[in-house]
Amino acid sequence: MRILGVDPGLRTTGYGVVDVDGATCRLIEGGVLRPTASLSLEGRLAQLHAAMLDVIRATQPACMVVEELWSTPKHPLTAVVMGHARGVIALAAGQSNVAFEELSHVTVKRALTGNGAARKEQVKAMVCVRLGLTVPPEPDDVSDALALALVFALRGSTPELVMERAPSNRPQLPEFLRARTGSPTRSAGGAQARPERL
Repeated sequence: MRILGVDPGLRTTGYGVVDVDGATCRLIEGGVLRPTASLSLEGRLAQLHAAMLDVIRATQPACMVVEELWSTPKHPLTAVVMGHARGVIALAAGQSNVAFEELSHVTVKRALTGNGAARKEQVKAMVCVRLGLTVPPEPDDVSDALALALVFALRGSTPELVMERAPSNRPQLPEFLRARTGSPTRSAGGAQARPERL
């Protein structure tokens, strides 16, 4: 089963695609979507929607997993802005007939680290363990997206299975981990991406 994890944001949206076969997870692709900051809200949302559609077409996931909407009382506008981004991402999933699922950040942290209040560094470390990466994914948006995909893939597994260490001879983070933008150039395989290294 192929799962697309998405960490939504209007400035930067991280995504990560993994293939799952039982307890084995394999990294397929990851990167970030960065709408042009100088555009209007509707322009950035249009770019984000188009870029997410491109990711879906290029990777053909069976399921998309997105972090549940949340915000702290001190920053209520964060939820509003996040809601805009989540809306166009969910729309892309619906238009592509891809199942849409949600997980809370507490669920993801607890499943990967055993601690619902774990720091990002701890989550990133466990993403590396599960995928056998010797170089951690950057930026944090990518590792957060991969964490969502991994936890959804392993949601029926035991905590011991989630913590299982991957073989040390697994590859480093692939070079095709890249940034996608709303004003892309055409690359091999029909995927739209700028050849940026993360």
